[in-house]
Amino acid sequence: MSWIDWTVLLGTLLFIVSYGTWKTRGSKDLNSYLKGGNEAKWWGIGISIMATQASAITFLSTPGQAYADGMGFLQFYFGLPVAMIILSVTFIPIFYRLKVYTAYEFLESRFDLKTRTLSALLFLVQRGLAAGITIYAPAIILSTLLGWNLTWTNIFIGILVIIYTVSGGTKAVTQTQKQQMAVMMGGMILAGIMVIYLLPSNVGFKDALHVAGKMGKLEMVDFSFDINERYTFWSGMTAALFLFMSYFGTDQSQVQRYLSGKSLSESRLGLIMNGLLKVPMQFVILFIGVMVFVFFQFNAPPMFFNKVAQEKVMQSDQSDRWSEAEANYLLVQEEKEEKLYEMLDGIHAEDEPRYRAAQSQVLMLEDSAKQIRGKAIGIIEEVAPEEESNDKDYVFMTFVMDFLPVGMIGLLFAVMFSAAMSSTASELNALATTTTIDIYKRSVNQKGSEEHYLSSSKWFTLLWGILAILFATTASLFENLIQAVNLLGSLFYGTILGIFLVAFYVKRVQGNAVFIAAILAEILVIYIHYLNAYEIAPTWLTMGYLWYNIVGCFAVILFSLIIQMITREESK
Repeated sequence: MSWIDWTVLLGTLLFIVSYGTWKTRGSKDLNSYLKGGNEAKWWGIGISIMATQASAITFLSTPGQAYADGMGFLQFYFGLPVAMIILSVTFIPIFYRLKVYTAYEFLESRFDLKTRTLSALLFLVQRGLAAGITIYAPAIILSTLLGWNLTWTNIFIGILVIIYTVSGGTKAVTQTQKQQMAVMMGGMILAGIMVIYLLPSNVGFKDALHVAGKMGKLEMVDFSFDINERYTFWSGMTAALFLFMSYFGTDQSQVQRYLSGKSLSESRLGLIMNGLLKVPMQFVILFIGVMVFVFFQFNAPPMFFNKVAQEKVMQSDQSDRWSEAEANYLLVQEEKEEKLYEMLDGIHAEDEPRYRAAQSQVLMLEDSAKQIRGKAIGIIEEVAPEEESNDKDYVFMTFVMDFLPVGMIGLLFAVMFSAAMSSTASELNALATTTTIDIYKRSVNQKGSEEHYLSSSKWFTLLWGILAILFATTASLFENLIQAVNLLGSLFYGTILGIFLVAFYVKRVQGNAVFIAAILAEILVIYIHYLNAYEIAPTWLTMGYLWYNIVGCFAVILFSLIIQMITREESK
């Protein structure tokens, strides 16, 4: 990068950290530190909720997801507005009435201490691991692109977040997320405009839509009911709905965002704002990925987007095989580009047989390119098995570094770092709050002063920040970063949501029954994932990981009803 890009990147990050630290310095009590003094307005809550969910993984992985698979991932968010409405009507009023710091305090009043503690611990395990991935995921991509040491990149992101989160708590998180969200969406929209501007002069925006559509990248809705498919209309409206209800209703990193609101109405409006804007936001990011795909149809893409992996192959005894495959890949791309122009000419002339014939050849050549890429990936797995063979997460930033002008490159890197910081800050803030309120203050030291618990919250924030950095330095990539986070959530969220639904709606179930049911449900979910991960699950248990949310949730409800019935019979 040029000195201008470095100035834009570092200037943006230092301004956000400095402003957040200065603006929110001097929290004097626990309510101010953990709930921001209940001063947040609805639009600030909405931005904070969106920024918490929109990690760097969103901006790195989602365009690559669209590049490879099209707009279908949008279906994952179809259940989000419905979830926001349900939570606004049910969960939020209860939390406000009880004046809780965390979602898990409610569970003790409804059940008992051990159920509250179990739910808090499930959250701490899941979100503690996710915080590490939130740092690690962008760090490994950015360190590769910038040539930085991975460990120091992890530490750099972690320290920036720790500085203002420890200093100002919830208010600092909310304050900085406003600037971070402006940087994130502003940078992405500029990138979207640039990718369209950089298309060949004889390929307009309408032509780009034709190319994307004819190559199957604009198919947004799949109504087929296949439990093995991760992203369909039905998985978005059912399995993802349960994931969102659990994430926004029981995950403290989100609950803490709207518990800081000035009133119940402000918090509800903030959630509804998120429900209304999140789907269009994801549409924009996915659409940018599709436009990057179109751009690379007229500008030959690399055979593999991770340049570090390429370099390792070229330095090995397999370099000749790679070069041969690359030459064939470029020939296929050149021929495909010619056929794309033929297809567009046929569309312009309204000559359907002509453009249909060209489209068929384009799709055939695309399949040939994928086959060559498959062979190239096989070479990488053979030569450098430690390298990730899925390069979706490198697609967008490769376009940024290779084709965007000076200044915008630094801005787009600032987008990624800002996104990593915004979500990580929320996670550390929530982890510290849950540790302080649900574990330390409730079960370890019940006689501390207000100042003691305030100090403890800051120390726990620092501790979780260090643990997240340590986990990030030892983590390994999943198939795709955004899928890694959704998988991790799906392993735990269903069980936690099941506990809360029993608490709200199944009044006859008591603490012992739901506690045992939750343990059994979590074991069941992990076992099902083990069977699916190793492809040894029987047909009736084979499913995409989003369905774990439904399995875990209903398992808790069913098991708790059965256990409560058995224990009542025995007591008679």
